[in-house]
Parts: sequence; C-alpha cells; structure tokens
Amino acid sequence: MRTFQIDTGGSLIAPATRPAPTPSAGEVLVRVKASSINARDLLIVSGRYPIEVPPGRIPLSDGAGVVEAVGDGVSRFRVGDRVMSTFHPTWLYGPFPQWGEFHGTQRDGWLTEYIALGEQSLVAMPDHLSFEEAATLPCAALTAWSAVSGVGPGDALLVQGSGGVSVFALQFGRLAGARVLATTSSEEKGRRLGRLGASDVVNYVSTPEWGAQVRALTGGGADRVVEIGGAGTLAQSIEAVAYGGQIALVGNLASGGGMDVTRFFRRAATLRSISVGSRSDFERMNKVIGRHRLRPVIDRVVPFDQAPEAFAHFEKGPRFGKVVIGH
Repeated sequence: MRTFQIDTGGSLIAPATRPAPTPSAGEVLVRVKASSINARDLLIVSGRYPIEVPPGRIPLSDGAGVVEAVGDGVSRFRVGDRVMSTFHPTWLYGPFPQWGEFHGTQRDGWLTEYIALGEQSLVAMPDHLSFEEAATLPCAALTAWSAVSGVGPGDALLVQGSGGVSVFALQFGRLAGARVLATTSSEEKGRRLGRLGASDVVNYVSTPEWGAQVRALTGGGADRVVEIGGAGTLAQSIEAVAYGGQIALVGNLASGGGMDVTRFFRRAATLRSISVGSRSDFERMNKVIGRHRLRPVIDRVVPFDQAPEAFAHFEKGPRFGKVVIGH
C-alpha cells in the first residue's frame, strides 16, 4: 500500500510503500478515503512536537474511510460501514483520564491507504457528509464542540481567526443561539466569517488591542472566549472576557508574553484547557451535526500524491477552514 511517513532527510514527509495490514481480533481494517491536517500534525512532521516521534511514523490523527475487513469478535462495525477516527483512541467516555497513545506519534496515523485499529476507536460517519468533510471532525470539530459546551442563547462567544477549530466553534455557537464575534487578519476573511453568522469581526492587525474592542461591542465582554493563540493572545482574551466568563484554551500557536495574572484575577473568570473530547462526546456531537445537516468548511482538498504540498499550504498559505487530503 502507498503511504507517507516522517522523513529524516530534511523534508516534512516522504512517500513509502508497506504491506497492507491484516486486522487482528477486535480490529477493523479501514480503506482510508480522506484525512485532514491539524496544527499538531505540522509540529510532528517538522520535528517541533514536545515528545520525540520516531522516523518512519505515519502522520495524521484524523481520517475517514470504509471498513474493508473485520477481525474476530468485532461487533460495532461491518464491511462497508463508513467510519471516522477518534482523536483519543482509548478515551471512550467519562472525564478525561490521562494522555495516552495517539495516531501520528505513538501509533501510525491516517496518511496511508489502509489502517488497522481497534473497533472501539472508531465512530460512524454522519450520513449526509462526504469522506472529505468527515475527515475534518475528529480533532478540530470535537475540540470546538467541547470549547463551546454550555454556551446558549443570549451568550456572547468570541472565536479567534478562521482556522478549523474557530470556524467549527462559530458554527456550533450559532446553532446554540449565541451571538458570535470573531477576530481575523483580513477584510475578505471577515466577510466570510460574517456569512457564516459572525455578528461582528475585529481585525487584529489594524486593531492590536482587540480585547477592548470586543468588550465595547458586547457591552461588557464575551461570556466565552475560544483561545487559539495561547501565550501570544491570552492577554487580549483576558481583556475581552466578561466578568465571570470563561476562556477555553485549545491551542498555543502564537508566541508572546502570556497572561497578566492580576488582570485575570480581577475578571473572576475561568481558564479551562480543552483536551478534544471522548468517543461519547464525539457521538453526541455527530448527532447534532446530522440533525442540523451542518457542513464543515473546507479550505481545499489536496490529492494524496501531493500530501507534502498540503502541509506546505497549511503552514504558509492563507487558510479558511480545514485542509484535507483526498485518497
């Protein structure tokens, strides 16, 4: 089978061929139809991830495909079922247990033609979605779902930028009846965010003190802030959050000085880190996606043979939504 793996020769990933796996007892063999890139994946393939990843590892945690074969004892799926990966292969339900093994780091990932994995670490696709759309859900969508959990009508939700998590958070916030505000770097992205339902868009390039602008627009601050930048944007998120509000920390993509603890203390706000979600959370989210016929926003679909170009675009190109690799 064709696959891509982490390279040691200076490029991000390199093509390779391997025998197709055979499912063991309790495992499912999936023919991968699409996979998608998250910020974590870029860190992994570029050697910037905080844990060591062995050369030759197949990257990508998120994918969707068709069940080709099942091992002995499998009961959750049958041949022909359309399935998706789960980001946490062993977190099935309940509170977050601990960090375990993940596809793309300790386990081979989804940038391949076939993958064999335990039946418990798969979920069924929403019927109305294509494989390319479904491949965007396991990490970005579920992270956004967890980040906006509890937001409802009358609440003000702030999302940062137009990456996968932020766009999903905007969509889920609108489904929940919240007023959604967004930050962005360009007028064109701002218009697209508005078409998705953002009531107000603040350009963080022309308005670097965007936190104060959000407080002014909302008359007191956002009840929930989906924090993508981390250290580089947290100070402005603290300025933007309402008294007693919550900042959902889902990423740490921007360099910077971090938070003013005194100002944060005065907000009487909560800072909560988001660890994507469990399989049970994923299945509940998928029911809502199916009920409302929600469609993920895809920036572009890149053919499998051009996977390195997909990573290059993810790192340097202007993106709006998810970057997907078609198989």
